Formats: sequence, structure tokens, C-alpha cells
Amino acid sequence: MKSAAGGKEINLENLLGKTVLVIGGGGREHAIVDALSRSPQVAKIYCAPGNAGIGEQAFNVPLKDTDVEGLKAFALENKVDLTVVGPEASLAAGVVDAFRAAGLAIFGHTQAATAIESSKEFAKRLMAKYGVPTAAYQSFSDYEEALAYVAARPFPAVLKYDGLAAGKGVVIAQDLDEARKALADMLLDKSFGEGRVVVEDFLTGPEFSFLCFVDGERVYPMPLSQDHKRAYDGDKGPNTGGMGAYTGLPFITEEDREFAFREILCKTASAMAAEGLPLSGVLYGGLIKTPDGIKVIEFNARFGDPETEVVLPLLQSDIYDIFEGVATGHPVEEPLWSGDVTLGVVLASKGYPGHYEKGFDIGGLDNVDAKLYHMGTGVRDGRFFTAGGRVLMVVASGGDVLQAREKVYREIAKIDCENLYYRKDIAHIALK
Repeated sequence: MKSAAGGKEINLENLLGKTVLVIGGGGREHAIVDALSRSPQVAKIYCAPGNAGIGEQAFNVPLKDTDVEGLKAFALENKVDLTVVGPEASLAAGVVDAFRAAGLAIFGHTQAATAIESSKEFAKRLMAKYGVPTAAYQSFSDYEEALAYVAARPFPAVLKYDGLAAGKGVVIAQDLDEARKALADMLLDKSFGEGRVVVEDFLTGPEFSFLCFVDGERVYPMPLSQDHKRAYDGDKGPNTGGMGAYTGLPFITEEDREFAFREILCKTASAMAAEGLPLSGVLYGGLIKTPDGIKVIEFNARFGDPETEVVLPLLQSDIYDIFEGVATGHPVEEPLWSGDVTLGVVLASKGYPGHYEKGFDIGGLDNVDAKLYHMGTGVRDGRFFTAGGRVLMVVASGGDVLQAREKVYREIAKIDCENLYYRKDIAHIALK
């Protein structure tokens, strides 16, 4: 027996079930909420701040994802059994530390452990110390020193702001002029704030994402995925937060995967534990298959976006058990995953990642026969409208990449909005 409340259905037979708070408000969080909604143990889901689409599966809470005290007070007042953190900014703000100090169970890394993502220099030092394969590097706080180092080395050069930059703090400079502008942006203009710059050797090969649930030295792998950062077809245009992703990577062998799991993800988890900074959430390896083997491009301390939207639909185990086990330090059963592959395409506002307008009505969503994750939407008079740069992600599954891709684009054609654009070549690397 079910009863509707505010557009959400509450299972009246499970009123003694768990209450979960998800922190964040994008497509990643919608995928987390969607996975939690499939758990028979979960009776109520809150999401702070959530978005219009999430509001159909959870109760949105008008709190910023970095309002640590507000979030903690809400969790205590509403007797939240478990909190799941989505954004890196929440982790960096110390939400996990505050919740644990208050006796609240929370899935996510401590503020100190989040350095694996929030400081590129920390991550590089850790990898060098423990023998995790990655590109050679130097770090700088002085603009002139950094420019001289880059000028003396071959191009392209990889320049990374040493801090959180919402996925936009990396520049691959093709020549000295481009390097000069990027270094000035990061070190002189301080576009991302006060911080150093890490200069890395450029690596070649296909990139992919390897996400794992991590509890100390216990590491539970998720399916591999690949995202598409560039705005336009053919991997052209500016970098974005991600324009699509898929699983089922034909260019990664089982031997590749096993090496990446053992020599990169497991080794890094052990290294963090040895440093007194045990992980307790998701470790995201941004990896590359070079002619010299698989190496680390970067680590993230949370679920990736848009990778989460294509990975979590494949989970067959109860995600509440996984989240709770990691949050409380109890071993969990090895997660079970579907053998299908998934592919997702992001629909973004025209002009994104630059200037774009909001407020355009979105029609046809009820006709879409695929998973539909909201990234930046609002609702008025019962109709969704565009409210962000990345607006929606349509995700479909199939027996192979081609099947999933054909279904996604067929379903996208049903969506009616005059101010959305999307890439039409997601997974082109897999289909060459």
C-alpha cells in the first residue's frame, strides 16, 4: 500500500524503514536518489538542496550543500539514519567531520582525506611516495618560475590549479601563448582563488573513469566508464562538466582493469590509510591507458558527474547496505552489477559552458522511455523549465554500446525545448 505525499510515494508498509539525506542538487544526486528509491529498506529520502526532478522522488530541503551547521541540524531534527554526500565542496567544507562528531552516520570522506581531490599537489606527492603510476610533475606558486619551467619543456603541457575548480581548473596548453594565459589566470588573476599550479607531462591514450566504494583498505569496484568533457562533437570546443558518458569500454581489457584496481585504486586506498587519512566514500580514478601502461590523471573524492548517472543504474545490490556499511565501517557484500551497458547524453542550455539563458519550457518528458536525470531544472505550473547550464541527462541500457546509444538518441528526439543542445557522438571512441 502506498500513499502520495508532495508528489512522492511513501510505502505505508515500510514506515519503520530508513530515512536518508542526500546532499547536493545535480544529476549525480538524482542518480543517487534514484538508486536509494529502489532500496526496500528506505522509507523517506530528503535531498538538500535537490532540484525539480529530484523533487519527484525525494523531499527537497532548501539548504546549501556547504551549509554544514544547517545540514547537521536538519539531520538531527529529522532523525536521519544515513546521509550521503554528493559534491566535493560539501566534503571540503567538513560536513563529514561535523556529522560524525554529532553521532550521525554519513557516507563520505573527512575534510582531511578530501585532499586526494582538493589538492593536486598532495595527490601527486602521495602517488610518488607509494609508487602509484602517474605523470611526472612540478608545482609552482610563482608565475615567472612556472612559465620558465613550461617554456623549457615540450608541448603540450598540462596545467592544473591546485584546488577545487568545479572540473574546470585544468588546461592543456598547446603552445607558450596558451600556457602564459592559463598561468596568469591561475597565479596572477587567481580566478579559482589562492593556490599553486601543478605542471605535468602530457600523457596520450584513451581516458576512462574507475569509481570504487572505499572503506579504509576495503575497496569495492564499480563498472568502468568514460565521459566526454568537450562541448561539441568530435571532442571540440571548451571543457565542460561533462556532456555524456557510457560503460562497456572495448579498449580496456580485463588485465587492464585488474591492474588499475590492484595497483592504483587499492594501492591508493592503502596509502591514504597509512597516512592516517582513511577513505570512507567513493574514490574516483581518472585514468589513462598510455603506451607505457595505465596511469593516473587525477583522483576525485566523490561520485563523478556524469559517470554516476550511467554506473548506478547497473547496480543490482541494495545501495543502502553499501552506503551504510562504508559509513559505519562494517564490511559489505561484494556489489552485484548488471551485465548490460549504459549510455547517457547531457542536454545543455545553448551557450553553455559560457553565457546562457534560463527559463525555457521543456516538453515531452513524459514520453521518454529511458532514465531521465535532472541536472538543472525548475518547475512552474507543473511544467519543467531550464534552470542551469547542464539541464538533463537521458540514460538508456542495452546489450552493447551501439544498442544503448541508438535508444538514447531515439528518446532524446521526444524532448521539446528550443534552447537545448547536445552532442550526437557520445561513445564515438568505442564505436570506431
